[in-house]
Order: sequence, then structure tokens, then C-alpha cells
Amino acid sequence: MTAFSIAETAAMHRALDAAASPDVPAGPNPRVGCVILSRTGDVLAEGHHRGAGTAHAEVDALKNLTASGFSARGTTAVVTLEPCNHQGRTGPCSQALLDAGVAKVVYALDDPTAQARGGAAALAAAGVRVQRGLCAEQAARLMRPWLFAVRTGRPMVTWKLAATLDGRIAAADATSRWITPPAARHDAHRLRRDCDAIMVGTGTVLADDPALTIRDDAGEPAPARLQPLRVVVGSRPVPPTAQVLADDNHLLLSERDPHAVLAALAAREIRHVLLEGGPTLAAAFLRAGVIDEVVAYIAPALLGAGPAATADFGVSTIADILRLGQVHVEVLDAGGDPAIRVTGDLGGTDRATTTVPSSMTTPTTPQHAEENH
Repeated sequence: MTAFSIAETAAMHRALDAAASPDVPAGPNPRVGCVILSRTGDVLAEGHHRGAGTAHAEVDALKNLTASGFSARGTTAVVTLEPCNHQGRTGPCSQALLDAGVAKVVYALDDPTAQARGGAAALAAAGVRVQRGLCAEQAARLMRPWLFAVRTGRPMVTWKLAATLDGRIAAADATSRWITPPAARHDAHRLRRDCDAIMVGTGTVLADDPALTIRDDAGEPAPARLQPLRVVVGSRPVPPTAQVLADDNHLLLSERDPHAVLAALAAREIRHVLLEGGPTLAAAFLRAGVIDEVVAYIAPALLGAGPAATADFGVSTIADILRLGQVHVEVLDAGGDPAIRVTGDLGGTDRATTTVPSSMTTPTTPQHAEENH
């Protein structure tokens, strides 16, 4: 079993925190952080990747090291992902580390891509000490959407819903603001920040005219570079005044097959999609078996009538029930106005039917989803 020092472990946690920085937009590349340690285990510099076309984490850390007046010769680089070994928009990180004189590299995960992997072998062949596997589980959680997309060739889909205890997303008169309290809505905006795209059906756009943007706790919009792509699925026309069309950061898809929708998003290098509404679109993706994660905000309230969180997706007997795995339950409470957040996986459902039902373009129930606004 590989032994890592206390300083290396602390540095890896720091690198993971840097990689998770909120200033990094979701995008096609993995979240990577790097910390450089002295021979005695002191932190000399850190860096992280800030999105496509920017310096990789190792290069960013080396630049910060030089700016601080230190030399990298004889140091240890602690990185959340195997240093890349290819020439893309930027040069190979493995070569940058070699050129700088780094003596040891500790990393969490192997790079799974044929294009970039091999950096560890190249470093070892050049005489650099290389150790892998430190905090691998934490790194895998951080990079889960990217790893999923690399493995499957399609974006990871998270379905977010907000409902009452009896599963209603709006009242019988179609009113839906607000079922869940502010704490849940603020948390949902943090969830949006982790996604490349937010997806709804045309029914939700026509019923609610959502903005589908990220806002902070004060209600102010995040910078444009951090805003996810707004995706509307369905064949009904979207009014030119709709908020989702406010700028060019949107995509209208008339596809009826969820797999085709995801293929179109994969072609745009989308790695993580947040499906927010409405119930017909959610049912289509459930039926197709392409919802991978569920995040449900449950209000401790009852409505008794009104549209359900999802339409029929083909389960007619308890034996076919879809149960979440890796379930995590958390109470969100701000000022005594609580909601329950339930998160779990739906991986491996792979149901046979892949086409969106015809009701998607002619919804029979209101499409309201309160946190879409």
C-alpha cells in the first residue's frame, strides 16, 4: 500500500479545494488543482484550472511559484489528476513539470482519456518519483460529471425537482411560487453552478417564462461566463420575448428522443445537464433510462391536488419501482423555514423506450416547476 505523508495529504485537500473554486465555469474540462511543496513539506504555491483555453493547474501553480520567487527544483507537485501528456490548447503538463525540475509528483486519479493519459509514465521514465491514488475517492466525486461523460460519451443528467410531501409541484389552480423555502431555492442555484446546461421543456417555458440563470443569495445574477447553457426541448414555438432567449447562450432542440438530445449536447462538449422541468420531459428521460442523479427539494407541506413531479414513465407494478442508490438526506433550514433535500443515484436504469411521448408537445398538465424562475 502506497504511503503518503501528512504534508502531501494536506496538500491534496488544498488542491481539491482549489479545483472546486466557484470562479471556475462548468465546461468540457475536469476540475483540477495543484499544490507545490518544498523538500520539507511546506506549501510554496498552488494553482487550478479555470476553464478551456486557460493554463492547466500544474502550469498555473508553477507560474505562481515563480512569481513568489521560488524555484521548483527538487519540489513535490500534488495534483488531483494525472498530469496530461498531450499538446492541446496548452502544452503537456508532464513536460512543464520536468522542465521546472520537480522531483516528485503525487496525484489522485489516472487520466482516463486516450488523448491525455501517459503523463505519469513519462515523468517516471525521466526519473521523477511518481505516486498515485491519494484522495482518489474525493477527486472522483469532484470530477464525477467529467468522468461520467468520458466513460459514456454523453452528459451526466441530474434531475432537480421541488415538490410537496405528496409530490405536487403546483396547486390545482397552477400557482407554484413558492412551494419550497428560500434555503432550498438558494441551494438549487448552487446546484446550477455545477452544471454546463439547464434543460426544460417548452411547456415549462410557456407556462412559467423562466430565466434559467444562476443568481446569488441576494438575487443578483452571476457573471455571464459562469452562466450555464439554457436548453429548451420540444417542438412548440418559443415566444421571442421569452427570458430563455435573452442572449445567445441558449439552445432550442425539437428532438423527441432523449438520447438524441444528449447527443446534441455532447457535440457541444456539455458534460453535466440539470433537468429542471417539466413533468413530461422528466418522464421521457426516466423512461429512456438517462437520468443519472436525482436532487429533490421536499417542502413539509401538502396540496392534495395539482400536477405531479413527473408524468407516467412506464412503471405499472411495484416490482418495477425505481429506487435511488447512494441516498443522502439533508435538512435545509434558514430561520425556521425548512425543506428536505434528498439526493440519490439512478444509474443503470437503461429502460427500453427512448422516444419522448407525443404529450410532450401538447401537455395535458401544467408544467410549472417553481425553482425554474
